[in-house]
Amino acid sequence: MGGDNAPTAVVAGAILAHRDGLGKIVLVGDRRRLEPLLRGEPGVEIVHSDGAVPMDAAASQAVRKSQGTSLGDAVDLVRDGRAAAVVSAGNSGAFLAIALIRLRTIPGVARPAIGAVLPGREGPVVLCDAGANVDCKPEWLMQFGVMGSAYARAALDIAEPRVGLISVGEEPTKGNAQVLEAAPLLQAAPVRFVGNVILKTLEGSGMYIRDVLRESFESGSVFGKLGGLLSRGVFTTMRARVDYANYGGAPLLGVRGNCVVAHGRSDATAMRNAIRQAAAVAGADLVGSIEAAFEG
Repeated sequence: MGGDNAPTAVVAGAILAHRDGLGKIVLVGDRRRLEPLLRGEPGVEIVHSDGAVPMDAAASQAVRKSQGTSLGDAVDLVRDGRAAAVVSAGNSGAFLAIALIRLRTIPGVARPAIGAVLPGREGPVVLCDAGANVDCKPEWLMQFGVMGSAYARAALDIAEPRVGLISVGEEPTKGNAQVLEAAPLLQAAPVRFVGNVILKTLEGSGMYIRDVLRESFESGSVFGKLGGLLSRGVFTTMRARVDYANYGGAPLLGVRGNCVVAHGRSDATAMRNAIRQAAAVAGADLVGSIEAAFEG
């Protein structure tokens, strides 16, 4: 029931995921609102839940009032072994807090982290953490590197993920105190640490570039407009590579259960791919992979 376009987009995405054969889909929310949207789609189950966590609710407030909400009840399905993963486009802070309280963290993990997949020249890049934590300790950064590396191997089929610290420069002497203290911890961790990196990919960059190019072509000469028309296929391909909807969602790494955070403005396609992401991390036993990484 959470998200800017919920529940319509969520149900539509769930139907698409079900038809893709991604597994049994369970919708958690107000049955009276969900059933008409399902339109008799067979095989999709509804678990009724009256309440919903407001998008603007503070995390602490959401935890206290999460009993009987669609988000709280969905996380409980994973906790109780009745679902392999939970996906939500709702209040991400509330999602993190509820998952942290009800699922707990994997031994060795101080703080969970959101692992967002971003496009890169040489393949996908996992940005970790992407919003769950603001002020991080050096040991947390090390843990994020271990979890992100495990995720890249288990769910993205990257055999030897490289781990870097986002900093103001590539030189090992550059960066704030957190980065400088985290570097030796990562060097000693079971990851392929490559040092400091600079990440310039921004969410929505493809759409921004597309809009700038379109404005330039439309305001130009006849030849410019013709060039834009002929290049439309190229721009469509470029947008697909960087569109967040094609990546679906970001797993919440470090909790003892598969949780995927979808974008608040997710449409049916984004929800479909978020469910695909959830099926992938569940099938790859991401939780087990992270546990093994810290045990080693």
